[in-house]
Amino acid sequence: MALSTGRVNGTARDRAAGADGARGRGRPPGGPFRRAMGTHWYAWAMVAPVILVTGLLVGWPLARGVYLSLTDATEANIGRTIGVNVIPSTYEFTWFDNYVAILTSGLFWEKLTWTVVWTVACVAFHYGLGLGLAMLLNRKLRFRSAYRLLLILPWAIPGFVSAFIWRYLYNSDFGVINAMLRAAGLGAVGWLDDPTTAKIAVIAVNVWMGVPFMMVAVLGGLQSIPGELYEAAEVDGATPWQRFRFITIPGLRTVSSTVVLLGTIWTFNMFPVIYLISGGGPGSSTEILVTYAFREAFTGVRNYSNSAAWGVIILLLLVVLAVVYRRSLRKQGEVW
Repeated sequence: MALSTGRVNGTARDRAAGADGARGRGRPPGGPFRRAMGTHWYAWAMVAPVILVTGLLVGWPLARGVYLSLTDATEANIGRTIGVNVIPSTYEFTWFDNYVAILTSGLFWEKLTWTVVWTVACVAFHYGLGLGLAMLLNRKLRFRSAYRLLLILPWAIPGFVSAFIWRYLYNSDFGVINAMLRAAGLGAVGWLDDPTTAKIAVIAVNVWMGVPFMMVAVLGGLQSIPGELYEAAEVDGATPWQRFRFITIPGLRTVSSTVVLLGTIWTFNMFPVIYLISGGGPGSSTEILVTYAFREAFTGVRNYSNSAAWGVIILLLLVVLAVVYRRSLRKQGEVW
């Protein structure tokens, strides 16, 4: 009996050893990284150029910007070459002095307030108008393809081209908008000469440019909602508002959360509209955070360190926004 038990145990050990040996023969030698490289070398080869280019175009400028934000680098003390003469850098580390100066100034909070108002207004109009147009185009209409093409056209035009077109339309003397107002017997409006009208003007342009993206994204979400849900709700006597509230809105939740976050980030950093249409004016009334950071670095006495600090603060604000937004979605059961 003991002999039989030993033979059984030995056979089990031999099988286990054979299985371990087979697993060992199928596993490339070396650590986890080496095994991953050996098994998925083709995927790594395809990803490597993207990582390299991203590191050069994004990683290095970001690291350089963080470094400059901790110094007092300006146009006067940064290293440069003039002809055959090489002037060395003389700037020094000031650590967090730039951040303290920015965050304790009223200018930062003034620009931040307008940037938040600008972002919220634009994204609200983007989503509201995009949702309305998407629901309209989701129905069976004559010339629906032509409508879609015309409505998506503002998104297809390059941003700087749209900005120059709208700047001409807003021209106080020769603009088409004021010409139409005069033809209607109304007075001309200096759209870009008054802070209030200038803010309305840049918001209108950004809404015109951003609605097509929202419309296309929401239209895709609407087409993914099963039609049987609407049919069943209609049979049960649900009103159009009830169908919209209890079927359309929940069905678009995932798409809406994504496009709203993307729209917020894009609008928060929407440099071309502000810079090319109003130039931040009149005065600096329409200047948002990103255009002010640009102006610090490339106009007047160029303050590279202060501009870099503004850029880092903008990045941190967007990171905090994305994290808070994602956590709120996780609490609602939307994980992405």
